[in-house]
Amino acid sequence: MQDECDDVKQYSRQVLYRNIGREGQQRIMDATVLIVGSGALGSVSSEMLARAGVKKIILVDRDYVEASNLQRQTLFTDRHASEKTPKVVGAKERLLEIRPDLELDVHISHCDAAMLETLAGEADIILDGTDNFDTRLLINDVAWKLGIPWVYAACVEASYSSCGFVPGATPCYRCLVPVLPSTTLTCDTAGIIAPAVQMAVSEQVTTAMKILTGRLEAPHYMRIGDIWESEHSRFGIDQMKEETCPSCGNNRTYPALNESQDQTMKLCGRDTVQVMDARITQASVDEVIEKLDIKVNRTPYFSEFHFDGTRLVCFNNGRILIHDTEGINKARTLIDRLFG
Repeated sequence: MQDECDDVKQYSRQVLYRNIGREGQQRIMDATVLIVGSGALGSVSSEMLARAGVKKIILVDRDYVEASNLQRQTLFTDRHASEKTPKVVGAKERLLEIRPDLELDVHISHCDAAMLETLAGEADIILDGTDNFDTRLLINDVAWKLGIPWVYAACVEASYSSCGFVPGATPCYRCLVPVLPSTTLTCDTAGIIAPAVQMAVSEQVTTAMKILTGRLEAPHYMRIGDIWESEHSRFGIDQMKEETCPSCGNNRTYPALNESQDQTMKLCGRDTVQVMDARITQASVDEVIEKLDIKVNRTPYFSEFHFDGTRLVCFNNGRILIHDTEGINKARTLIDRLFG
């Protein structure tokens, strides 16, 4: 624990705020937060929470920084984009500049059920920094299985939404799915403005701080809005619990944890397919590159090269991102041609 004088000096404005105070600040400073995703949502929320004084942040993200991220992903710089730095690595670098005493645990990985359950076991709360429905259902099931609160957030174009879920106190995310804003739009297809990210995360982190300080009380709300149109609203969720819900109802099966994890998936809104295959090792990638005499860009985290008009990024843990392709079948065929 930091020296008391340092607490007052660094977090004095939060301590002065009547809804936090010294006791609430201490709870924040004792907290470990798991953030799934370090893109727009995760980069902003991790910075807010680091500045708020949380003890430890666990970050997991499978991607690296690109130039198009810089407009809204506030932890990253042009250097991170030009070097294709993994997002969690760039986030760690910047967060430690902000808070050298912050404990950080980062993972360059696809967050599957096993990893999420392991990491969540260390956390007091989970924050959603993802961009897809399936991962949110996975977070939801892990949260209810382990009894850990989590906070959802989403944004696209100029719209945002956020809601906190607390086992034993609120319905779960799966209960609310029928009434959530329905859209097939993504940032990559419809665009996004940075203020929408900031609004989503402001709601998300405020809710997280309420939970950590014991101030999130009924009634509970989902908050939605459009920052461009200056439209903001909320609706109560307390009456939406479904007794037959397989995640939070009377007979829980946690279906997202039991679903088979597809080893090949198209990334949301992008012409990119992710493949995880036991054949893909650092040695096998090096062998292919040497055999085909391919020009390669090597970083400490992955090897990047082009094959058959397609850009491939091979991480050191047996995972490949295949860019510039629209189909999973094409991606699998490409991997079979390369690795036999």
